[in-house]
Amino acid sequence: MSRGTGPKAQGKFISLEGGEGAGKTTQIKLLADALERAGIDPVITREPGGAPGAEMIRGLLVEGDVDRWQPMTEALLHFAARLEHVKETIAPALAEGRWVVSDRFSDSTVAYQGYGHDLGQETMARLHELVLAGFQTDLTIILDLPVDAGLARAGKREAVKREAGDNAGEDRYERMDLDFHRRLRDGFLDIARRNSERCLIVDADQAPDDVHKLIWEIVQNRFGVDL
Repeated sequence: MSRGTGPKAQGKFISLEGGEGAGKTTQIKLLADALERAGIDPVITREPGGAPGAEMIRGLLVEGDVDRWQPMTEALLHFAARLEHVKETIAPALAEGRWVVSDRFSDSTVAYQGYGHDLGQETMARLHELVLAGFQTDLTIILDLPVDAGLARAGKREAVKREAGDNAGEDRYERMDLDFHRRLRDGFLDIARRNSERCLIVDADQAPDDVHKLIWEIVQNRFGVDL
């Protein structure tokens, strides 16, 4: 899947990854604000979702019973949503020279379904190649923190959402067992080891502003961005 050529082919694609409660939403907002101050108007998107068809699939994945899908069915739904996301949102933005910042991309499927559900990273890699022909982020930032701390944060976030009536019930993955979340964290760390040129780990178990400073430093160093 080509990024295109010519003077407009300057867009960058960044994803933020991590387990439940890692703080991706907060950090994406802070990163978007910093990019705007640097004169870059980023496209902010998310997975599952980010395009009309993908948003329809989202509810099937993040709501309902923990065991509502077979692991492979779940993986295929994620890739179906991702194909819509790439074709409808990400690729057109990059072709116009826009920067794209996504809350999750393919590394989440490798971590959640490949490691968390034991489907294996090689199986996920084959699906990725089949569906997206190797299309990948320019930079993936993995927000890492202990499982217990992340689940505690996620639980508080979901309680606030329920009280406000804002996307309450999108907690299917949070409700998976502790062993799943431990495999998930180990998976993200292994993904970073296997893809060290593209993936960088940031310690998310600290104040949000401190996490943002580390992320912004990574973006500046990788792409030569400055305020």
